[in-house]
Amino acid sequence: MTRILFVCTGNVHRSVLAERLLAARLPPGSSLRPESAGTEAWHRSPMEDTTRAVLEELGGDGSGFVSRPLTAQLVAEAALVLGLAREHREAAVRLAPWAMRRCFTLREFVRLAHECDRGVGGFEAVVAAAAARRGATAPVPPADDDIPDPWGRPRQELYECAREIDGAVSGMARLWGMGEGGASSMGGRNGSEERNSSLSPLS
Repeated sequence: MTRILFVCTGNVHRSVLAERLLAARLPPGSSLRPESAGTEAWHRSPMEDTTRAVLEELGGDGSGFVSRPLTAQLVAEAALVLGLAREHREAAVRLAPWAMRRCFTLREFVRLAHECDRGVGGFEAVVAAAAARRGATAPVPPADDDIPDPWGRPRQELYECAREIDGAVSGMARLWGMGEGGASSMGGRNGSEERNSSLSPLS
């Protein structure tokens, strides 16, 4: 079992959307296990109703979720840590500095994996290639690596946030699901087209 840890602030919106949407997009029998935590999360708080409704509208399963705070142990046990914003990536690195090469923001990881343009070699090879690429690429504006917090915003903004997260994790699922078959890419469609294609079974 290979853990992927998504991190946001309260662990009730962005990170749980990423966790549950990636779980819905992975192929049956995948060894990858999406999880989530929050830098300021309450222990065992339920998912907010609106977030669960949006998640389930996109095909995710909201059952059984409770929040949990980010800890050094969670970072240490994860093969990949994906913050929904730079502050979350930095919080993970502060807790476990030795894990820095496997800590990214979600947007950052998608961008770097796309630039590497390879699915061959499996999960560890993709993470290692993205880490190597990080120091060799031109910097991007800070906002390009963050997914804004939808807390307290209108439902439509939460939905758009969820769709963006879904596009990112659907690309990740295709990359790892097809990697054993020879080749794939993080590139491709996004938005509603991305979401509709990702609802098909992966192989």
